[in-house]
Amino acid sequence: MLLSVPASVSFQSRSASSSGAAPGDGSLSVRWDSDRPYRLAQSLGILAHGGKDPSVRIGPGVVWLAFSTPRGDATLALTEQPAPAPGARVLARAWGPGAEAALAGVPALLGEHDDWTTFDTPDFTATLPAGVAETRRRNPGLRLPATGRMLDSIVPVVLEQKVTAMEAYYAWRYLVTKYGAPAPGPAPAGLTVPPRAETWRRIPSWEWHRARVNSHRSGTILRACAAASGLERLASAPLGADLTARLCSISGIGPWSAAEITQRTHGAPDSVSVGDYHLAAFVGAALTGRRTDDAGMLALLQPWHGHRQRVVRLLVLSGFRKQAYGPRLAPEDHRGR
Repeated sequence: MLLSVPASVSFQSRSASSSGAAPGDGSLSVRWDSDRPYRLAQSLGILAHGGKDPSVRIGPGVVWLAFSTPRGDATLALTEQPAPAPGARVLARAWGPGAEAALAGVPALLGEHDDWTTFDTPDFTATLPAGVAETRRRNPGLRLPATGRMLDSIVPVVLEQKVTAMEAYYAWRYLVTKYGAPAPGPAPAGLTVPPRAETWRRIPSWEWHRARVNSHRSGTILRACAAASGLERLASAPLGADLTARLCSISGIGPWSAAEITQRTHGAPDSVSVGDYHLAAFVGAALTGRRTDDAGMLALLQPWHGHRQRVVRLLVLSGFRKQAYGPRLAPEDHRGR
């Protein structure tokens, strides 16, 4: 089958010799080549909502994703392959009725359009803190993925509003496992396609309660699902104030949520999660040794405007940990109330 794709991507047949898949397994495949370094798990790690996300499996050199497309459900397996230095090669295989649509999104998903050229110039690098510059030097294969799938980012981000990560990950895992669909093809055991908008809207109130999701967050998700067709069209909208405003037109989605969403859907290089419970303190401690608030964080990141999310990702990747104070917050279990 001949499909229209960017020059850096070549479609392969379904035979074992070209795709690496067993003959007759129903897979389609593409090979993505880049003349720049690339690290698969490092770049796509932001897409997993917890280590037990049922829709994502990240292992050494391979990432499995399950999701729905306008043409149906798809399983996507991405595998790093040897390539001439300093470039990179990834083999993408897909199964299910949405396989072709899934493969069409591979270049953006892998970060082909995430251009670090300006960031990596000597003049710009000289403005970075030494730790950030060194982290970038050691990790030239980091890129920001763009999934183009709005609802699949909106729902888990809303679940993460004003709760611990542990609580949000539990809710996502519970709901996707119970209401999602088995990933098509020879997928890892338990890999699950998240529900479509119509399924999210049919989840009864007591199941949201069992998932430890309060009415504010479930209500926001249901409003987003009611506007799903319009929201999905935002995948092709350019980054900027208009996109943020259109996301925030859904009651319950604010600037923090919009930033977290576009970091995944659009690979937003300058998107900063203002309002995050931990981020401002983390950035302040990493850059100055002192915690700060959102205004202080934005002031610290201002010299790198246009690349602020890249700087944040590198700070996280550096391994820096801010000092912890007091006991960890224990989540409340409301299910028996």
